[in-house]
Amino acid sequence: MSAHASDKFVYHEPGLQHQFDDMKQQEESVSIGMWMFLVQEIMFFGGLFTAYLVFRSRYPMAFAAGSNHLDAFWGGLNTLVLIVSSLTMALTVYYAQKSNRSMQVIMIVLTMIFGAAFLGVKAIEYTAKYNDGLIPVAGLNKKVKEDPGAHHEKAKPCWEVEHGAAAAEHHVVNPRGEFLWTDCSLVKLAKDEAFLTDAEKIGYFSKDASGADVIDINKFRDKVKIFYYIYFVMTGLHALHMIVGLLLMSWLLWTAWKGNYHAEYYMPVEMSGLYWHFVDIVWIFLFPLLYLLGRHFHH
Repeated sequence: MSAHASDKFVYHEPGLQHQFDDMKQQEESVSIGMWMFLVQEIMFFGGLFTAYLVFRSRYPMAFAAGSNHLDAFWGGLNTLVLIVSSLTMALTVYYAQKSNRSMQVIMIVLTMIFGAAFLGVKAIEYTAKYNDGLIPVAGLNKKVKEDPGAHHEKAKPCWEVEHGAAAAEHHVVNPRGEFLWTDCSLVKLAKDEAFLTDAEKIGYFSKDASGADVIDINKFRDKVKIFYYIYFVMTGLHALHMIVGLLLMSWLLWTAWKGNYHAEYYMPVEMSGLYWHFVDIVWIFLFPLLYLLGRHFHH
């Protein structure tokens, strides 16, 4: 057989793509590409975190009030769910390295179940915000028409409203589905203790007929609305990344079921794991910033 004819039988390592010389070059290229993608994702979320920190430093009471109405139980549950999903994803990579197809499939399925559970909890939280009138876009909240036969409590000054209670809990009529907020008790507390920021002294108060500074619930509501804008943008984009992760896991499940990954070739599993861990880490930062900071003011 001629040398030319034998070229057809050159050995290629399993999983090696035609544009690469060997597996080492392919793995380095894929790894660099994934890390470059994650770096730009960090820059993207970093801008959102910066916006959060800037506004929180200016209006800590408004952000604390908004944060106090979030359900820390659901947020904590989702944190636990994602931490466990990171474990199952890491085990997926481990079993791929061990050429164990069955355990790969099981771990991917568990990871997807935890991811779906996370999205389910977010749906519960978003539904609660819809019912309480806390979506900061007019028309997207639950519309409540006036019922002549219903009993409506007389409106209290905002600083006497029970802290953490949503306006919807006080039977506020909301025919246009607008953002509702009737609680400024933290502002009253902060004013009495004299620890409002300069921005808050301007941002929360208006002059009454005598020229004295009084709490303006409309101004305060606008600052709380900023918190909920940031909350929905950050958690919504995170949920979108989780959906992309589940689609990625679906593809990984199919290819793992076909036995594509083994000790000699598991790079797609490892890179998918990097993306999944990144999404989990973002939530680890979101949970304390959105759900926990400022709760001590209430106590």
